[in-house]
Amino acid sequence: MPHKMLKLSTLAILVAGASQASAAVYDIQQVNENSTLVDQPYPVQSDRALTYVSTGIESSGSDASCFTTDCTNNTYKVTGQALRGSQGKPLEETVAYNANEQHVNDESSLWSYCSYNLGYESCEDWAKREFFGVGYTKDDEFNAPGLGGLQKKSAAWVKGYLSNSQGLVDGTPITTFASNPDKYQGTQKDNLGSFNGSAKESIDSTVNGVVGDFVYGITSSALFKNAHGKPRAFDKRGFVNAGGNDIALDPVAATSPLVSNMGQTQANAGVLFNDQLLVVGSSAYSPSFYVEDANGKIYKDGDKLPNANDILNTGTPSLDFSRFETCAKDSSTDLYANWECQFSTFANEAAFWLVDANGDVKPGSISTGSGDQRDGLAVIDRDNEDLSFQASAKSVALVNGLPLAAGYSTSNVRDDFYAMQAAYFKADNVDLTSWTRTFVPGLSIKPGDDRDFTYTIANAVNNQSMIVGDAKGNGEKPLRAYVYKIGDSSAQFLDKLVPNLFFKDSNSHASAVNNHDQVVGWVDTTNGTKVERKHRAFTYIAGDDAQGPLASKEAWLLDDLTNDPKSGNASVANSYRIIEATGINDAGVISATALFCDGGYDNTSQNAYCGGGNKVEKYVSVKLTPIKGAKASDIIKRAEQEDEPVKRSGGSLGILALTALGFIGFRRRK
Repeated sequence: MPHKMLKLSTLAILVAGASQASAAVYDIQQVNENSTLVDQPYPVQSDRALTYVSTGIESSGSDASCFTTDCTNNTYKVTGQALRGSQGKPLEETVAYNANEQHVNDESSLWSYCSYNLGYESCEDWAKREFFGVGYTKDDEFNAPGLGGLQKKSAAWVKGYLSNSQGLVDGTPITTFASNPDKYQGTQKDNLGSFNGSAKESIDSTVNGVVGDFVYGITSSALFKNAHGKPRAFDKRGFVNAGGNDIALDPVAATSPLVSNMGQTQANAGVLFNDQLLVVGSSAYSPSFYVEDANGKIYKDGDKLPNANDILNTGTPSLDFSRFETCAKDSSTDLYANWECQFSTFANEAAFWLVDANGDVKPGSISTGSGDQRDGLAVIDRDNEDLSFQASAKSVALVNGLPLAAGYSTSNVRDDFYAMQAAYFKADNVDLTSWTRTFVPGLSIKPGDDRDFTYTIANAVNNQSMIVGDAKGNGEKPLRAYVYKIGDSSAQFLDKLVPNLFFKDSNSHASAVNNHDQVVGWVDTTNGTKVERKHRAFTYIAGDDAQGPLASKEAWLLDDLTNDPKSGNASVANSYRIIEATGINDAGVISATALFCDGGYDNTSQNAYCGGGNKVEKYVSVKLTPIKGAKASDIIKRAEQEDEPVKRSGGSLGILALTALGFIGFRRRK
């Protein structure tokens, strides 16, 4: 039953809209949905639509702002990913959920992560959904699993695997090197065997960016089959597609057969540099579950290997840590004969790859050091054997002709424990042979249970040396978005800069920033405790170079900037509620992920029902284009709806919001 306040709020909006010559400052356009995941013979039949999420927007180069130039027919491509179900361990993350101990490998560890870091009363269900998949059958999860889930990926050696994620450019699937058997060049490639069925049907991938003729992202290996089982060559590997060349970004430091053959890499961000693509990310350089240092001392962590019974509901075949050790310590080991090797975890360094139009690659390290040292630290924390060195470059821009990357590195907190901390990396020369790392000030991690942060990350950087990122509060403390201009004394949190939108103890995430210092991301819009909160996409003007109707040092929900009440409830603008903004280019065009209600929401309020709460909402990828000539008076804030339906069919934010402190936290795009 409609609330009286809703009637008044809706009437007020309609009256306000009638007085405007125009309304809204952004047009919203849904990205095509052409994923082929729907055609695969997945064992779980479901009428649930695929989840489409955006990851970024193509650069606009030197194009003018769309607030001053008509960009209605712009061709800026949106990159993204289609998901069949939950991922368990998101492909986009260097270490799952930014948990450096790398113990998130079964249902129990997923529950522990949720309980300590998120504090939801529904953590048991969240863990089961991430492990067994969306729509699992309670108390019969192994016989009636859901869509996606970590259990299926972990059991692939025995049961095979069908893809759960697919990288897209403007909604069209991309093909990576991983679908071509000739592109696997590891020294043990002959031990892999042959593809287990159709290679494309076992590959997970995501696209992270488009720069000119280059497309880049992350892919898993296809699944193979040999006399021992069904191995993957590696868990994840960065890729670049350049014209007709499909290129693998191999580990920068081939320090051992395990690293060179199975080590993970990630291609997170790219920029044109001297007519080549400079792509930055992370690269494995050492196993993190078993290490023997230069003095012969051994460090190992058995918790990084899961229990076979937790994966298969049976102890046969088994998983044994003594066999796991051989994957790292014995160079003669057949890496694709042991199931244990499939669970290898790594220490990772920040890295880059220069790729030219012919597909030639020049790799290099951004983290300093070699062998057992990176940025002055050993592979494994000597006092905490479950912690290892981790670093990654999440974004890159050119400042005064040289690359400036942003991401995180590892600090040894008062010689007490390793922690992942936001950092930026400046190239010292055009040859990229030397980089200088600096931690973002104001985000230091302190020892003790009452410390402010568990980890901090820089997600994006622009050519004005503006950095945006997140700081995860310790335990159940919130994830907080920040901005930082290199040279300033400290990072500034958005809940302090714009408290009217970023309320106290709200979670927030800054995904990207363009060269006009316009920031995009998401923020909580509800403040319940022990429950998953609703969140919405925002934009904030961090500098003085405001574009169009958007004022400097102010923030808005994107739902308000697309609101067009005079067009009615069935309008295109009222068919979406935007939950996460992932990228913005210099023309002001934004990529985002939204909830879609076919036919429009019941009214234009922020929390309006979709068919009274009974119609199915879908996750879709969208592009927001500034409207030429839009004015500040065109911004009409949506009313809030006090009453929320008990059931929002299809509207659960389980795949996105419940992994917000992990998977979304690693998304960036400029």
